[in-house]
Amino acid sequence: MYYKKNLCLLSFLLLMTSVAGAQVSSAFNNNRQRSMAQRWELDTLTSAGTFVFTPYKPIYILPFRWSSQPNDRPYSGNPSEGYVIPEGQDFNNIEAKFQISFKVKILQTIFGRYGDLWVAYTQKSHWQVYTSSLSRPFRETNYEPEVILNFATNLKMFGFTNRMTGVSFNHQSNGRPMPLSRSWNRIIFHAGFTKNNWQVYLRPWIRLPDDAKGDDNPDIVDRIGRGDVTVTYSMGRSDLSFIGSSNFSFNRHFSGYAEAAWSYRLFGNLKAYLQLTHGYGETLIDYNNRQTTIGLGVSLIEWN
Repeated sequence: MYYKKNLCLLSFLLLMTSVAGAQVSSAFNNNRQRSMAQRWELDTLTSAGTFVFTPYKPIYILPFRWSSQPNDRPYSGNPSEGYVIPEGQDFNNIEAKFQISFKVKILQTIFGRYGDLWVAYTQKSHWQVYTSSLSRPFRETNYEPEVILNFATNLKMFGFTNRMTGVSFNHQSNGRPMPLSRSWNRIIFHAGFTKNNWQVYLRPWIRLPDDAKGDDNPDIVDRIGRGDVTVTYSMGRSDLSFIGSSNFSFNRHFSGYAEAAWSYRLFGNLKAYLQLTHGYGETLIDYNNRQTTIGLGVSLIEWN
């Protein structure tokens, strides 16, 4: 009976993948865009106008994700008097993970011929689908709305071309009450570079101050970092990507997060997807939980 239930759940996840694929294909029109110019509509040839749903971060479903250190009893440095560490849960090392992400341009050429304003949304969920003893709960879901001001550029730097630069306001939270509440607000600066099949995104950020007496995660910057870099490389049917963040504290307190992914186009827009992560902050609830994870599934949208 246990295996029949898991087989049904796996079938449900695969059905979600096929349905999502149909929806994404119609909503995004052409999700095989390869260049940064196409993805961010950096010239008149690539502009799709305003209020059109377009890809942002990768969209994927991982029916199987293994963790070396499940966060059975998450805690934080919340200084509030009412904060208590929650009771532990017997989470499974294996769970499902999926992410959706999109952006919409709401204003273009704000400053003469330059400047586009986008709104974006990313949601990432971790589902303890194989833990029947806990009624298969969603262990964590992160909600990440963003407002992005982006400018097209064309500057040569170290063999790369700086194709865009800008700034955004980013809110990320898990929508849960204390003691499991996690959230932060950031001002994120960004710059995008291209060279042949390479794309590089640099993102330093500043965390906006929170209530010192009730900060859900006062040490989140020390754990996850003060900025990240995303590097992608395309070769035929395959795409490789790497994301790395750091707190830039080059001593015994050095900390951060690393994620590597490989995708291979199977047919249409469907790709096999392998994801490896290590460090702190794969999710907000795990911002101070160091772990290594391996996930296997399919993707519909990539970075490029």
